[in-house]
Amino acid sequence: MPALRWLTPGKRPATARSVLAGEASAEAARKAAAPEEADQRATGGTVAGTGAEAPAEPAFPVAGDEEAAAFFDLDNTVMQGAAIFHLGRGLYKREFFQRRELARFAWQQAWFRIAGVEDPEHMQDARDSALSIVKGHSVAELTDIGEEIYDEYMAERIWPGTRALAQAHLDAGQKVWLVTAAPVETATIIARRLGLTGALGTVAESVDGVYTGRLVGEPLHGPAKAEAVRALAAAEGLDLARCAAYSDSHNDIPMLSLVGHPYAINPDTKLRKHARAHDWRLRDYRTGRKAAKVGIPAAAGVGALAGGTAAAVAMHRRRK
Repeated sequence: MPALRWLTPGKRPATARSVLAGEASAEAARKAAAPEEADQRATGGTVAGTGAEAPAEPAFPVAGDEEAAAFFDLDNTVMQGAAIFHLGRGLYKREFFQRRELARFAWQQAWFRIAGVEDPEHMQDARDSALSIVKGHSVAELTDIGEEIYDEYMAERIWPGTRALAQAHLDAGQKVWLVTAAPVETATIIARRLGLTGALGTVAESVDGVYTGRLVGEPLHGPAKAEAVRALAAAEGLDLARCAAYSDSHNDIPMLSLVGHPYAINPDTKLRKHARAHDWRLRDYRTGRKAAKVGIPAAAGVGALAGGTAAAVAMHRRRK
């Protein structure tokens, strides 16, 4: 792992943990994206196989603007459902955990759904449970499995409309980044498969290529996403006023508010209301405005793997 200001979750203010998570994600994203940039330049940065025409909007991006970039939330913005949900399905299929572990996961997820608030003790417990699944496994192993899971569950769930928006930025010569609470390794795979520049995601600590079961800071959720975008913009020399951001969730309002061109994509009720009040552009690629979302609430990102795996196995059992 790069040299960063390490904090122990629960020992420092939430703002400090968000900053740490954002800085760690930005550094990991830049490191992972570096080998891909030459390939993108060689291919013109084209998203392979989009099959979608360039959208009439946005009125930008301005071609050749090197100080502009685009930041896309992943779940229900670029991809139908939650990446962590599909990751959980894949890990369960590969016997990373047993059914007896689901009771604890389900209780933690149920608490969030019922209470509607993030109880610090429950959220910390959820993080610990989720991270215990991958503790002791190598980063290389999880990366290889992530490639398989993308092909099995994610590839056919990409929204063509959002993909076309990303392509418009790439065609203008701008970098395009995913920003998600999903593990940075999973997010990076998705970004690479879509021909994007890279991804900002939750960073799990690893030592000598093996997961320790701890996070760097906290999950990349809410304010932490904004911190990651801010840190990446500073490192890349971007002018956020000339950048764009896209999301479906009101939890990403901090990130959307950072840029000069915010977009609400497949928005939830709160984000739709906020977008209209602030004259942000909206796009909805669902068949209906109240289309069901697969997976878990975005705000549950702090316990996402736990909730996602529980939901995934529940679906698996119903289908038997």
